[in-house]
Parts: sequence; C-alpha cells; structure tokens
Amino acid sequence: MHRYRTLIVVGAVSILLAFFPIIGVPQTWILYLFYFFVFLAAANMWNLLAGFSGLLALCPAAFIGMGGYIMTILTWVEIPYYFGIVAGGIAAALFAMLISVPVFRMKGIYFAIGTLVVPAILRLVFLRWRPVGSELQGGGAGYMVKGIDSIPAEISYWLALAIGLASVIIIWAILRSKFGLGLAAIRDNDVSAQSLGVDVFRLKLSSFFIAAFVMGIAGAIFYSYQGYIEPNSAFDIRWLMIVLLATVMGGIGLEWGPFVGTIIVVILQFQLARYAGISLLIQGVILVIIMLVAPQGLLGLIRNLRSQRRIRLST
Repeated sequence: MHRYRTLIVVGAVSILLAFFPIIGVPQTWILYLFYFFVFLAAANMWNLLAGFSGLLALCPAAFIGMGGYIMTILTWVEIPYYFGIVAGGIAAALFAMLISVPVFRMKGIYFAIGTLVVPAILRLVFLRWRPVGSELQGGGAGYMVKGIDSIPAEISYWLALAIGLASVIIIWAILRSKFGLGLAAIRDNDVSAQSLGVDVFRLKLSSFFIAAFVMGIAGAIFYSYQGYIEPNSAFDIRWLMIVLLATVMGGIGLEWGPFVGTIIVVILQFQLARYAGISLLIQGVILVIIMLVAPQGLLGLIRNLRSQRRIRLST
C-alpha cells in the first residue's frame, strides 16, 4: 500500500480536478490548468529523456508539432479529432523511430545539435508544403481544425488532464521498474552499462518512442483546443524553452521536478504575454539564473537544505 500511496493521492486530486468545469470554476482557472496539464506532459517526457535516460534531445517541438499537424489534417478528411489525437501520438512515435537511426549515431553535444535541427527542418517542409487538387490547401499559411466548433471546452480540459495524468503515471511506473534501472545505468555511464549486459540501444529507443508518443498526443490536444495550426508555432523553439524551463527549474532527473517547474512556467507564460517581443529573452535569463543559483532545480535545492539541516541537528 505504501508503494501506491503516491498514485492514490494523484488519482484523488485528478478526480477533484475533473469536476472543476462542472462546478463552475472560473474559466481563467480552467485555461491555466489546461496549459499546465499539456506542459506537464511534455516536461515529464523531456525529463524521461534528458533526466533519466541521459538523452539531451532538443526536439520536443518536432513531436508536438507532428502530433498537432496529423490531428488537424485528419479532420480535413472527415476523421474525428479524437481519433486524430491518437493518430498524432502514433505518427510522432513513428517519426521518432525514423530519426533515431541517424541521431543515435551521435554522442553528447552532437546528439543535442542533431536533434535541435529536426524541428527547424520540419518547419521548412511544412512552410513549403502546397497540396493541390483538393480542398486541403493552405500549406505554410496553416490550417483550421475542422469541426472544432463542436468540441466543448470541458472536453479539451478533460483530455489535457488525461494526458497530464498519464505522463505522471508513466514516469512513476518507469522509475520503479527494471526499465528505469537500466535507464539510470545508461545515464550514469552507457559504456559500463553495455558491458554489464544492458541493451543500451533498445532502452534509449524505447524511452525516445514513449516520449514522442506522449508529446505527440499532448500537441494534438493543444492544437485541437487552439483550433488552428501553422508551421512557425507548431515547430517553434518556444516548446523547447517550455520543457527546459519546467524541468530545469523544478529539478532535472527528479520525479516531481517537472511538476513544480511547470507551475512556474504557466505563470510566466501568462505574465510575460504582454512582453511578447522579448518574452523568450526573459525566460532565457531566468533559466540561466536558476542554473547558476540552483543547478539541481528548486526541489534539489530544498532537498540539499533539508540534508544540511539534518546534519547540523545531528552534530
């Protein structure tokens, strides 16, 4: 029972949150929570890659944008958006498997740079995509999500809650499995892990696949709510900044780090909206300050302070 205490608490809180649209919680709170759930899912998956697997993948925008685009395009061929959301996750996961062939040949900073250019390439591809001969035209101008008027706001909220909750459960399960132990060994030293019989490539590919799938679904849910998608926003570096801030501020490699960091990121997103021109610069400065002052994140800083306090009390 002690092992599942966290899941019980998370489940109880999720049930309470699910009633928010029904009991008349202000729409501002619903909007904040929607963004929180989507960002939390993306941040948890990036923490799975960078924090637990040692994969500094700088391409979350590729998976999020891919999921959003697949969902949107499928609505244009009369496929309901809820099927499109699942298809978006699958497409993002398959795309991750495709790019894993070249990028997994790279190590360290070269892997990071290799993944960083992937969203930029996708942005250029979709900017120049001009389907003709059908009503599916727009290309770089973007697309409206068809049938979006029939999606109640509370459905989008519940979908976001579901993917946020799923990301928490996935991380919880992985960290308490042999899969998680293998990822920890790879993160610490992949050469030593391989010499001990750990299938490094399979575990890295699995974490890459899982992260892409969840991010793809999160992206599809986000753009189904937005009702519109275009290349510059879908594959924007802002998505990378969001997961970086959420994970680093909360504590990279810590189970609840992205949860704390995402709360701060959502607040920053809305407070910095008035400074749209320099919001990325402000977020970058905040990120650098956090990395200098608390390199292990806010949760890591609190943990260290508690450890020092216990040491002082014991002496």
